[in-house]
Amino acid sequence: MVAQAAGMLRTSNSVQEAIMQNAINWVDIPAADFDRAVQFYSTVLGVALRKEVYNGVPNGIFPTETRDGVGGAVVFSPDFTPGTSGALVYLNADGKLDAILARVPAAGGQVVLAKTSIGDPGHIAILIDTEGNKIGLHQPK
Repeated sequence: MVAQAAGMLRTSNSVQEAIMQNAINWVDIPAADFDRAVQFYSTVLGVALRKEVYNGVPNGIFPTETRDGVGGAVVFSPDFTPGTSGALVYLNADGKLDAILARVPAAGGQVVLAKTSIGDPGHIAILIDTEGNKIGLHQPK
């Protein structure tokens, strides 16, 4: 197997296939109450979300280390409905999973899966935020 173009193309058995750098580029987490949701994630994750408006939609942007990294936002739009069904998004707990989980109840959320080992990939937990979204947390080993 030969990797080319910074890992974006590989050759396997004479077949070339594109490889995504990241499977996810961006995540929108819906909010029924934008300010409450931004406050929840800021408090729980211990980071400041940057408030912006894009195409008339308020966004609370999660900070990332690089512009090219995977990102996301809390969004307030009539096109999105918070809920516990559908895709489960995992946010990076970045070595702070225990501290994050400890802040969830006081911030108005609920931990529905406590810190759980998933072997070599690390640990996960799942919470319900103030808006009713089911959100995963992942802490790499």
